[in-house]
Order: sequence, then C-alpha cells, then structure tokens
Amino acid sequence: MAFEDLLEDPVVQTYLHELVGPRGMPVAAAPPDGEVTDEELAEDLGLELNDVRRALFILYENDLASYRRLRDEDSGWLTYLWTFEYESIPGNLQDEMGRLLEALEERREYERNNEFYLCEVDSLRFEFGEAMEFGFECPQCGSELESMENDRLIDAMDERIDDLRDSLTVPA
Repeated sequence: MAFEDLLEDPVVQTYLHELVGPRGMPVAAAPPDGEVTDEELAEDLGLELNDVRRALFILYENDLASYRRLRDEDSGWLTYLWTFEYESIPGNLQDEMGRLLEALEERREYERNNEFYLCEVDSLRFEFGEAMEFGFECPQCGSELESMENDRLIDAMDERIDDLRDSLTVPA
C-alpha cells in the first residue's frame, strides 16, 4: 500500500485517532517528509506545543516516529529532530486484530460456559451464582430475574471471530 493510500485508509485514520486523540490527530494525519522539530510542527499546524509533543511521544512509543538529538554548541540546548515511520502501521494493525481475536475467543468461551439471568427493568445481567445469591431478585429494584438466552450474542461473536480469522489468515 502506498504511503498516501495508507494515510487515507479509514482503518488507519481510526487507529491513529485512537492512539493520539483529537488534539494529536493533525500531527499524525499529515506527517511531513524528512526531519522536523516539535516547534516547527506546532507552528505549521497552529497547535499548542504540548499537544504536539504528546502526540509525538505516543507515536514514538508505538514505533511510528523516531528522533535524534542535536546539542547546540553555544547554548547547550538540545533540539529533537523527529521522523515519522509509518511503515509499521500494517503490522501494528495485524497485532491489534490478533489481540482482538484472542479477547473475543475468551469472551465467547465465558458466554458459552455460564448461565445468565437478567433484570429486564434495570437491564442488569447476573451469572447464575450471583442470581442465586440474590434469590433471583434484582438487588437494585427487587424485580424477578429472568433466565437469559445468549445464543444470538454467541452467534454474532462466532461470525466476528470467523471474519477476523479470515482477515488474519488464521486457521479455525
């Protein structure tokens, strides 16, 4: 995928937004070519320097940016020159999808292996043991807890798991 196409991909945009938030998105969404200082970015984008630095640090933590330091010979001040490295975004997204798949599989097993009861008034759900402790009455409103079927939820999880496995080319 070409670099420009990568940045226009809605999945990539969502991923970057989740990482840096709305204040950091201008930094992440339009990375300059070559090295740039945080001060230059703040000025070019019309952002607060702290917002730019926060976004750069988050990108750095996620291997999407790197920096090198230069020390001014006269003043001793350090200047950080930042470079954006978005080549790892596809791999990061694959890793995220893998973690999501694992979490969904665990949740599906939890749903399959437990019996649930629902308070239809307060929309609260309880495992069998909890419901039994409360005498099958909602501890909040006192209404009777009803046995809850979660087959539709499990079916939806199965579909999502299959889709993720197909995307990741993971065998069932």
